[in-house]
Amino acid sequence: MTSEEQSNGKKVVIVGGGVAGSILAKTLQVHADVTVIDPKEYFEIPWASLRSMVEPSFAKRSVIRHADYFKNGRIIISHATKITDTEVSTADGHLVPYDYLVIATGHTDSSPKARTEKLGQYEAEHQKIKSADSILIIGGGPTGVELAGEIAVDFPEKKVTLVHRGSRLLEFIGTKASTKALNWLTAKKVEVILGQSVNLDSISDGNGTYQTSGGEIIKADCHFVCAGQRVGSAWLKETILKDMLDMHGRLMVDEDLRLKGWNNIFAVGDITDIQEIKQGYIAHKHSLVVAKNLKLLMNGGKECKLEKYKPGFPLALVSLGRKEGLAQFPYITISGSVPGYIKSRDMFVGKTRKELGLESYPVESE
Repeated sequence: MTSEEQSNGKKVVIVGGGVAGSILAKTLQVHADVTVIDPKEYFEIPWASLRSMVEPSFAKRSVIRHADYFKNGRIIISHATKITDTEVSTADGHLVPYDYLVIATGHTDSSPKARTEKLGQYEAEHQKIKSADSILIIGGGPTGVELAGEIAVDFPEKKVTLVHRGSRLLEFIGTKASTKALNWLTAKKVEVILGQSVNLDSISDGNGTYQTSGGEIIKADCHFVCAGQRVGSAWLKETILKDMLDMHGRLMVDEDLRLKGWNNIFAVGDITDIQEIKQGYIAHKHSLVVAKNLKLLMNGGKECKLEKYKPGFPLALVSLGRKEGLAQFPYITISGSVPGYIKSRDMFVGKTRKELGLESYPVESE
């Protein structure tokens, strides 16, 4: 390693250990004194979570301890609670100084702290699906559609109903993709109810009866809520960055992904106010831009050399079971085995593990 590549002693604090935070920590660990603050001891590959619900052993590859890929830095398993001009405070009392700060808290997440607990959670969800004759899925975005697909393929004998408040599935992409997803699910005997919602406050798996906003009664042994999560920015409202939040709770950033008006604080992933779809591969792109910009700044580079992030065409890959999928590319939308080969077979888990410097298939002790 050359002297330029060695850690220059600059302190970089990354708040959040999701897609963007983990890739950034892995990339910068030999270039700076890096601290990751995350309430969980692990990073989970988010686009693989639904496969883990029907195949719990899959989670042993997609739920990865931070310590397994981030070996040259500090990990604090706690929530960040306060930010000053020079340091970050955590819920367990740590005061973490920084020269550069990256906010990567994405969306709110109620996942357990320990990896073993998370693996146990997938086992429990698998048993819930396995023991049910009928299943209700609430939400027709990518999560709801992919979960319906996973269950329909692995458990074709189950009665699956999907309720979505929108007029079409997958509203974040084009109408052709929505139609293809609807046709695929219908062919797999999934009942899709559009333009209606389910009162989440009245839900109880105990009685197995659910009512939609349109008055329809649905009988199901269990349910899964696949609605969108809130942006993970509530904690910032009590910090020096409170005025950097837009009306939707997202951090306002400039082209180089620094907060507007700040020269040493960046934001990446879903928490940014960039007008684009909020997906994992986008957060990954953010992390690569910020990694490059931080290296430049820490080595005394000129601001005019900072890389600018440019949102691209909204690409989308939605898995439909294990062998098929749906892809929206510029000028074309396709479904079937080709997008299935790209994503559905391994859900990009092997590729992501490789980027983190890990074997595609971990040894059993992991």
